[in-house]
Amino acid sequence: MPKTKTLKSDKAEKKPAAAAKPRKPRVPKAKPVPKFRTGYVALIGRPNAGKSTLLNAIMGQKIAITSDKPQTTRLSILGIHTTPQGQIIFIDNPGIHKPLHKLNKRMMNFVYASIETADIICLLIDATQKFGHGDEFALEALKNVRKPVFLLLNKTDIVKKANILLLIDKYQALREFKEFIPLSAIQGTNVDVLEKLIFENLPLAEKLYGDDDVSDQSERFLLAEIIREKILAHVEAELPWATAVYIDRIDRNRRRKPGQAPVGGDSNIGENDGGDVVFDERGADAAFDAEELRNAAGRPPDQNIDGGEGKESGHAERSGSVRPEGREISVPGVSTGPNMQRQEEKPKLSREERRERPLAYIKASIFVERPNHQKIIIGHRGQVIKLIGIEARREIEEILESKVFLELQVKVRPQWRDSADVLNLIEGQKET
Repeated sequence: MPKTKTLKSDKAEKKPAAAAKPRKPRVPKAKPVPKFRTGYVALIGRPNAGKSTLLNAIMGQKIAITSDKPQTTRLSILGIHTTPQGQIIFIDNPGIHKPLHKLNKRMMNFVYASIETADIICLLIDATQKFGHGDEFALEALKNVRKPVFLLLNKTDIVKKANILLLIDKYQALREFKEFIPLSAIQGTNVDVLEKLIFENLPLAEKLYGDDDVSDQSERFLLAEIIREKILAHVEAELPWATAVYIDRIDRNRRRKPGQAPVGGDSNIGENDGGDVVFDERGADAAFDAEELRNAAGRPPDQNIDGGEGKESGHAERSGSVRPEGREISVPGVSTGPNMQRQEEKPKLSREERRERPLAYIKASIFVERPNHQKIIIGHRGQVIKLIGIEARREIEEILESKVFLELQVKVRPQWRDSADVLNLIEGQKET
């Protein structure tokens, strides 16, 4: 019989699919636990409670200006304290008060924003003062706060222990506090205890700033604050509240021309065409070419202080965003520009080394609200403004490491505390 041929199908037979291998579930890699504790701590309290003094004591250098006048601090200032344990970012705030002007409303907005932002809140009270309406107002600001609140009883070095215990009992009955810490900011008593307790209550997070960063202030803002501090030290009555300083210009790295002799420490006072009183203060080794100075003084200012109304700053919303290296914040008055660096101890310069320092020309405007305020700032035969200029120049020279020619102009700007454009100008110094 003939053999039958088996015809192959045009289509190959499909092989049965191999059984899919079960996939191993992906196990997410565990995120490394941060080694440090990092967070924001708001320093709040009534005016003159010692918030800025405490910040300077913790930082070990001058970060915020201090004065015995209320409402010295007008913007939120960061103090960045870095240790092997982590980083405490203090927010120094204006004193809590009932606002009357736009300036005061902005100041209180800074306080409320820092309360929202901070991980821990430190309420400072002056232990030498009796509990009053101002303290009730401060506690009202913390009414809905659920985060840790420390009560810091300052100036305990001049208060009897029995009175301190009575104050603690008083506050304990009004709200819950995480810690009660008696301390003395000016003496440094129990400041180390405060630091230890803050670190224990901060979250685990990576550092947010460099190890050498100590503040968010710009150089311009710092110089304006130094001048204002000297004004506060030499004026009384209502002037501390009605005075502001704006740095119009900083010209640095000017050097004495060959063969030019240094000018002895002198000063000059006069009046410009606009009726503003002008005062020049120079150091004993400061010397400028006369034509160069006239050109510098004649340049247009960086910003116009007589312009239209600016936009009023509102209450900052809490960001709440989380980053691997920590949490971002948004606080009015907190700068995003270059940070202030830690000051190192430097050897004292010889007279010849000081003479060879570069020169810096600084022009600053002092705002007052009334003509009689202008007269008080100037003083009899210019003695007050001269003292302000000398003290400010000496401190600025150490910061800039330069010889300084300081020009101060005292300008009358009626109701500047309610002028949005002037307030924006002054606050804008924090960023530049």
